[in-house]
Amino acid sequence: MNGKPLVVVDADACPVKREIVEAARKLSVPVLMVASYDHRLEPEEGVRIVQVDRSDQSVDLYISNHVAKGDIVVTQDFGLATIVLAKGAVALSPRGQQYDDGNIDFLMARRHELAKLRRGGGRSKGPRAMTDEDRARFQQKLTKVLLSRQENEGR
Repeated sequence: MNGKPLVVVDADACPVKREIVEAARKLSVPVLMVASYDHRLEPEEGVRIVQVDRSDQSVDLYISNHVAKGDIVVTQDFGLATIVLAKGAVALSPRGQQYDDGNIDFLMARRHELAKLRRGGGRSKGPRAMTDEDRARFQQKLTKVLLSRQENEGR
């Protein structure tokens, strides 16, 4: 881990961008938001924005090629979470779930089963709407992870 951790955001469909910026700013942690050119992101202090082409894997490829051990990645994408975990980064969902070796295999298998169901003409429910409680839970979890990373730096 080189210096402070970086919060890296899969920003295309991230519903908690504001919460990420607020939590990171309080702890002076830099943020990198990565999105396709189809998404407009406003520059602000402490936030670096990288925009990539609109192909479906461009954001994931950029993040996987630039994430470092100790970074914190916020993504809804289980595949990207698997990659960043292998690189020694922390992976969080926008609802505050921390992906880890204990749950990522189950999540990937479930995603595969639901995709098979849909290809066969079946239907599956999408994610439930984000609530204020989800946002608060996410912000608490991110703050906890950031504080933990900073404490480990001091050792």
